[in-house]
Amino acid sequence: MPQLKPTTLTTERLTLRWLTADDAAAQFALFSDPEVMRYWSSAPWTDLAQARAAIEQVLAEYRDGTSLRFAITLRDGGAMIGNIRLYDFFDQNRRCDIGYALVQAHWGQGYLAEAMAAVLDYGFAELNLNRVEADIDPRNAASQKLLERMSFEPEGYMRERWIVNGEVCDTEFYGLLKSDWEAR
Repeated sequence: MPQLKPTTLTTERLTLRWLTADDAAAQFALFSDPEVMRYWSSAPWTDLAQARAAIEQVLAEYRDGTSLRFAITLRDGGAMIGNIRLYDFFDQNRRCDIGYALVQAHWGQGYLAEAMAAVLDYGFAELNLNRVEADIDPRNAASQKLLERMSFEPEGYMRERWIVNGEVCDTEFYGLLKSDWEAR
């Protein structure tokens, strides 16, 4: 697992920073929205205590190097509009998974692509990753489009992998190699 240190990334319109306990309300707003959670592998949150517990888990993951979650914030206003996360680091193979979520009001404006580019640059350059993987619901056309825009390749399909709120869901796997990222 990588040694993680507090990191802030900036893009033209965004600042990506580590989460703090002060982000609980914004985290709850994000992960309690049924539309945001539509293709997630868990149900929408129903209580602010879930956000507080999740942030405590994130803080522990920073310390033990198992996950790196960035709050996506607008540079001009500082409001948190989403999260992007590198997790399940596998040191021997220099790979991890990526996950992301954005509040509905900011969908379709290119913010996730901007955030993902910064995080991938950081992961490949600073964390010495060779591969990043994504696991998405194949019905999530926006996520497919984003991953393909970021040079991820579809690499596999698993039928009925998840059951969320009683709904059986498939998985589509995507992978991105450092060499593909550098060649884009």
